[in-house]
Amino acid sequence: MTALAAERCVACRPGSPHVGDAEAAALLRDIPDWRVVERDGLKRLERVFDFSDFVTALAFTNRVGAIAESEGHHPALTTEWGRVTVAWWTHAIGGLHRNDFVMAAKTSAAFVSSSGG
Repeated sequence: MTALAAERCVACRPGSPHVGDAEAAALLRDIPDWRVVERDGLKRLERVFDFSDFVTALAFTNRVGAIAESEGHHPALTTEWGRVTVAWWTHAIGGLHRNDFVMAAKTSAAFVSSSGG
């Protein structure tokens, strides 16, 4: 587990600072399979995870959901046969906060843990 994955989410309210481009680039080094995308005018972190079947993909979705609930920060999850797309952003500020990078790292750690690698 990375140091970023070991962090906890902090309360984020409207007006909390967005992660700037330089900070995002630095944080992305700790979560290399994630990318910043813009959807509906909002920057988000997104990653697609591949699985061998739907049951395994669904189990991972549920694991990410449990992590999200424990941290009080929730992603967009799209579960399909053999893949799960996870997107993190902070609704309260309409973009990226450090919490999103923390949760992306936790999600990656859950994937490594679930795939045995």
